[in-house]
Formats: sequence, structure tokens, C-alpha cells
Amino acid sequence: MSIWSPLVIAAFIWALVPLLAFGLAGARIGSWVNRQPLILRILFPALLGMPYVWVALNAAALRLEWLAVYFLLPVGVAAVLADAARRDPEQRGTWGDFAIVLVLGCAVDLRWFDVAWPAHLSVLSKLILLDTGLYGLGAIRQLSEVGYDLRVRGQDFLIGLRELFFYAPIAVPLGLVLGFLHWRGSIPKPGLIAETWLFTFFFIAIPEEIYFRGWMQNLLERRVGGTWSLLITAAIFGLAHFNKRATSFNWRYVLLAAVAGIFYGRAWRARRRIASSAITHATVDAVWSLWL
Repeated sequence: MSIWSPLVIAAFIWALVPLLAFGLAGARIGSWVNRQPLILRILFPALLGMPYVWVALNAAALRLEWLAVYFLLPVGVAAVLADAARRDPEQRGTWGDFAIVLVLGCAVDLRWFDVAWPAHLSVLSKLILLDTGLYGLGAIRQLSEVGYDLRVRGQDFLIGLRELFFYAPIAVPLGLVLGFLHWRGSIPKPGLIAETWLFTFFFIAIPEEIYFRGWMQNLLERRVGGTWSLLITAAIFGLAHFNKRATSFNWRYVLLAAVAGIFYGRAWRARRRIASSAITHATVDAVWSLWL
């Protein structure tokens, strides 16, 4: 199956549009959605499942059970969060909010739904789940202080790089001592550096920072305060890497990711901006992949 087939291209465009739209006009989208009748607000996100249909048709592998998952899960998320918005207008955080964050996070990190896709297109599952969260928590719940804004500011770079400079003197010696980091012994070309950083920023750092900082740390802060929410989220972020680049529990990765999560959380908390923590995150990952 060609990744450049019209159906696959349509699937990527459809999955990326909500990500871009909420990053540029999230407040306006939320305002419009909440002027619609409740039944339409809950049913709208069923359309987020269309990329599965197009990819499955392209591969001649449409399965009804996966069709149900990708059409009904976004509707279920919208219904739960509509109820949470009604019960908790002060946005202190309800069981529904935390359950949705947990389900979406596990589905992405444990790759529950990846078997529904050709291996090289499973990233679409991650995008659909992220879109589902953006619609539910952004448009219906209208969770405040998430800070998802793709209009990156100079202050975002200052904060993001500041936290990088705080993190690096801890992470690099620790990673070398643990045998997790190794100097690659080569200097990549500037074009590769820019390409790696941009890809990491948009497809790894932004989605993960929305989830861990904009949603999880944000909600926890309302319940347990700033310090505990920072530490708990960092620990969960670390544990989310337990099976990355290893066939068993990768405790070195978990430890370094948890420490990184503290500094990503500090970057987000400084001005409640996803862009700030995503800059720290993307730079750490890019340096690691290119030099270490």
C-alpha cells in the first residue's frame, strides 16, 4: 500500500486539521461548539474516525469492530465530558475528566489500537485519539489554562531553553554513568538538525505535552497543588516510557524521562504554554537522537 495514495493523504489531512485548528483558534471553536444542541455536540466527533475508514478501504481491510471503536469512542468521550462540564462548572476536575485522560493516554502509550492499522500508518491512531481529547477537553469541557497555542512566541523559546539548560547538567552525566547515553562521535548536517527538531516538535513533543502537561498536570494541580501535580505527572511521564527502546522494563529510560518531566512541567507552568514545554522536550529528544 502506497503511503501517497489519495485515501491515505486524505486521512492524514483529516487527522491533522483538528490539531492545527485547536492550536490556532481553540477558543472560537469551543464557543461555536457550545452554541449547538447537546446531541450535535456529542455526535460531531464521530467524524474524527474517518481516517480509519479511508486507510482501511485503501488496504481492503475494513473491520466493523475497529469502525465502531473509532466512531463511538470520540462520541463516548464527548458525552462523558459534557456531563463533567455540567456537574463541575468550576473545573475542579471530576472522575470523568481523569478517566478520559487515563483512557486516551493508555490507548496511545500501550498501543491498544495499533493493530487496526498498517504498521507505517499507526501514527494516525495517535492523532485521532489526540483530536478526540482536543475536542472533548477543549471544545466541550473548555478546560482552562491548557495553553495549546501554535503561535509560538519568543518568551516560549526563552523559557524552553532555560529549562533545557537546567536539565542537561543533570541528565547528561546521569545518562552516561548509567550507560544509557553514548556519544555518537559525529556532527550532523544543519539540515538534518532542523528537520529532526521540527519533526520532533510537531509529532512527538506537542502531542505529549498537551496530554501530560496541558491535561494531566493541569487537572491534578486543581486537586493536589502545584508541587505534587508536577512530581506526580513527571513520574507518570517517566513510567509511560517503560517499554520504549527495550523488550523489558527500561528503568534507565523511565528514570531519565521522569527527571525530564519535572523540567517540562516547569516550562509549561511558567506561563501555562504548551509551546514552552514542547521546545524543551523537542530539543532534548533531538539532541539525544542526533548526538547521544
